[in-house]
Amino acid sequence: MVPEPFSELMGQEQAVTLLLRAIATDRIAPAYLFVGPHGVGRRLAAQAFLQKLLQGSSACAIENHPDVLWIEPTYTQQGKLITVSALAAKGDKPPKAQPQVRLAQIRQITHFLSQSPLEADRQCVVIDHAETMKESAANGLLKTLEEPGNATLILLAPTTDSLLPTLVSRCQQIPFRPLSMDHMQQVLSQAGHSDVLSHAPVIAMAQGSPGAAITAWEQLQTIPADLIDRCHQCPTTASDCLTLAQSVEQSLEVDAQLWLIDYLQQMYWQTYGQAQRLQILETARRYLRAYAQPRLVWEVTLLELMEVVP
Repeated sequence: MVPEPFSELMGQEQAVTLLLRAIATDRIAPAYLFVGPHGVGRRLAAQAFLQKLLQGSSACAIENHPDVLWIEPTYTQQGKLITVSALAAKGDKPPKAQPQVRLAQIRQITHFLSQSPLEADRQCVVIDHAETMKESAANGLLKTLEEPGNATLILLAPTTDSLLPTLVSRCQQIPFRPLSMDHMQQVLSQAGHSDVLSHAPVIAMAQGSPGAAITAWEQLQTIPADLIDRCHQCPTTASDCLTLAQSVEQSLEVDAQLWLIDYLQQMYWQTYGQAQRLQILETARRYLRAYAQPRLVWEVTLLELMEVVP
């Protein structure tokens, strides 16, 4: 028996109800905005929705269906566009520039929709991480949304504020919520990540997103355990502060240092419950993002943390 496409989606009853009602009443909107935090099931819901829409056509993976175009952010590598997933599959280190959905990809959508469906009665386009579109790409997409033809477009974004208001106004919004702890446990256990549940800082960082919890857990594994322990204990002498700052700067890239700040904020809050420590780390984050010298940032940060009374 073929499983119901939405059966694996946990904790998103409102979204599932809205999507199934659209199919049952044959009132499919030209464009949808799946809006909510990363890692709570928006992508899974898009796949399930398309499976329902395209029932009776190709049995291949929905992202490879001939009438589906799946767009995700890209980097520029040697003059060519490469998706985040393709770069990860190659094992290449991502560039410092942030990936984005580009105007060339919007033109790809226009070309795709100019053709007739091959198997289904409609064409479907999913734009993952739609919030990464720059204004030129968003304006190009706007023209497509005004005249989508016999097509359904789905945009995935964390908030409506992350998109142009003109794009949001042309989409039917489908809300996705952070998951309850019970659903978090169920999803993580089914995904083979039940070990994540025992790590309180990682669960706190995830804020109801199983995907974010898995990502945080995987990031934690890349940081030397002794470095985490030394940061957690917090140095008690100026010499120890300078030594630890050197270790952090030499062991971690800036992106990992920024993640470490998030992690330490959770650890310190659970251990000490002091807003002052969190503010010191927040200041460090601001300086790192402003491209200040990392070692100096950590020296000052650790010295200030040392002075905070437990």
